[in-house]
Order: sequence, then structure tokens, then C-alpha cells
Amino acid sequence: MQFLGRRRFATMAAALTLAPPLAAETRPLRIGVLTDETGPYADSGGAGSVVAARLAAADAGATVLGRPVEILHADHQNRPDIAAAIARRWYDTEGVDAITDLPVTAIALAVLQVARERRRTVMITAAATSDITAKFCTPTSTHWADDTHALTAGTAGAVVGSGAKTWFFITVDHAFGAAMQRDAAAVIEASGGTVLGSGRHPIGETDYAALLLRAQASGAQAIGLASVGGDLINLIKQASEFGLLRPGGPVMVAFLTYITDIHALGLPTAQGLTFSAGFYWDQSEAARAFARRFAAERHAMPTKNQAAIYTAVRHYLQSMAAAGSDDPIVVGRAMQARPVDYLGHPAQVRADGRVLYDLTLFRVKTPAESRGPWDTYTPLRTLPAGEAFLPMNAACAGGS
Repeated sequence: MQFLGRRRFATMAAALTLAPPLAAETRPLRIGVLTDETGPYADSGGAGSVVAARLAAADAGATVLGRPVEILHADHQNRPDIAAAIARRWYDTEGVDAITDLPVTAIALAVLQVARERRRTVMITAAATSDITAKFCTPTSTHWADDTHALTAGTAGAVVGSGAKTWFFITVDHAFGAAMQRDAAAVIEASGGTVLGSGRHPIGETDYAALLLRAQASGAQAIGLASVGGDLINLIKQASEFGLLRPGGPVMVAFLTYITDIHALGLPTAQGLTFSAGFYWDQSEAARAFARRFAAERHAMPTKNQAAIYTAVRHYLQSMAAAGSDDPIVVGRAMQARPVDYLGHPAQVRADGRVLYDLTLFRVKTPAESRGPWDTYTPLRTLPAGEAFLPMNAACAGGS
């Protein structure tokens, strides 16, 4: 009896050893798009972000390491507590392997902390503060958005160089706005300019009259708009109504601008605005091909956030396949080792998670220059990645 018991145990052990881990192999590889689906950033992200992620998954083969790729999405309602709760649920109980998008700095930092605690992948494509890598880098996080330093380095320097040396800022009252104004002011002052004053507004403000009157009364030669999305659109519309966009008036500088903003404003209102960006749908044949597919579903051209989501998700899946592992640390190293194709432009994931690429300084076309509804940007000059982005965060250089 004792001998039979040992033999039966050995047979069972062998069966357990030889049985394939079916659950581990067939569990879907889930990527969560955590975005603003109903608020001021829904046009630059929202449903378009989900389309971009799905196109990337399809282009990566829809299956990686034998796991079918699924795209989930949720609305964080522009509340960090809701975003963090969704991230915890996705990571802990719904088998989400990576989270992307994340507009608004407070949202991104809340989810970044959850990802840090669980050592899971997060790819931030919308929130722009340079602090994401300068202060909060992790071995499983990457930052794909044009950050606040990159957006201000070229734009503010070029405007000061053109003669507009005195500035007034109108800034959205959250961490992104503060970081944008901080980084722009540093460039302005280093270039010989002066910040005369500033005023702040909450997200979702509808009346900017008092702030615009203060900016006008300051006599500033340039007005920096450190705002984004619906707030920026309404701010520019009211600035036009106040006559601030007239020839000979102050230079209006919109730092974080999406093509959907310009389309909503129309060229008669937006013409002449200057800003920097890492993506424009007409930048290359690869970008145009992606834009045609995207527009077939969304009836709009992709924003730079949506293009970054497509690029990030595709690079993540390709890196996982190349590494032969879905371990977040291993995949993170593979993402750093492989060159990135940013829709026809080269890019690279640095060891601190910052994604490096050249930016372009653009001017919004006049109606006479445009060939159609989405032909809106004129490139002025290239801002090399080495000038645009801050140096490596040494604390993350070793992947710690």
C-alpha cells in the first residue's frame, strides 16, 4: 500500500509537471486606455485614443506571445482618485498589463504611483509636465508626450528672439499649468526677456474677460497661454473678441496645442499662433497613411496624443515579442533597446523613460495658405531632441 501510494503520487506529480500552463498562455494581453471621454480633453484623447490603440494592436499582429491583445478603456472624469481606483482595479483584478493616455498631470501622477507600487507598465502620452521623468521616473514607465520643457524651449525662445521680450501669462490652475509657466519663464528670462505678470483660471472657466484685460493692461508684447483643450479654445476665442489677435497686437503663444483645437477655432481666428509639437499628420508618408486610417473611423485627423498612443502601444507590443517575455521590467528594457518609429520620424526611449525625438516649431496657416480643412500648420524650424528635452535623470539611468 505504501509503495502504491508513492507510485500514485509520482504519477500525479509528473502529470502536473508536464501539463501546459494553459491559463497563463491564453490570458488576454490587456492594454487600458485611461482617458477623458466626456470633459475638456475628449477631442484630443477620448474615443480617438481608443481607436489609435486598436489600430496599433492590429498592426502588431493582434496576438503577442500567444496572447490575444485586448484594448480596454475608461473615463477618469478628470479626478485623480477615480483614475487611481480604476488603475488599481485594472492591474489587480482585471489583468491589465499596461495603461496609456492619462491627460492632466494630477491624473498621470496618481496612476504612475499605482504602477510604481505594482511594478506594472504605464505609458503616458497626454500629461505634459517634465516632472514625470525629471522627478518621478520608474523602470516600467515611459513619457511620450511633448513635455513642458520641450514645448517651451523652442517656442518661447523663438518668440523672444523675434523681439517680443515682455510677457504676461494666462495659466490654467493645476500642476500642468504651473509647470508650463515655470519652464517657459525660465527660457524667456534666459533669452533676455521679462515676465511682467500672470493670472490663473480653473479648469472649465467660461469667462476670461478679467484675465484678458489684465494681460492687455500690462503692455506685454507676448501673451503666453498655458492652458489646453476646451479652456484654450475658449480663451483664444475671447482674445479674438477683445481684439488681441489683430495685426500689430501682442503675440499670442499657445504652448500645448492640438490640431482639434485649431480646427474648432477655424483659421480666421487661429491664424498666426505659434507653438511646438512632435507630430503633425502631414509630416511624412507614414503619418499620412496612419491619418487616413484614423480619419476613416473618426472623421478627423489624429492629434499628437492619439499618434503617440498608436506609437507607444505598437512599440510596447513589438518589444514584448522581441524580448520573448511579458515581465514589465524585461519589456521596459526591450523598449529602451529598440529604436522607435514615430510615424516616419526616429525616436528613442531613454533609460529614465523619456522618449526622445525632434520637435517642430509651427505657425498656423492663414485661410489663403490652407488647401483644406485639416491643412493647418506651416513648419518654421526643427528643434533637435537634445535641445528640447531635459538631460537624463541619473536616478533612473540604471533602471532602479
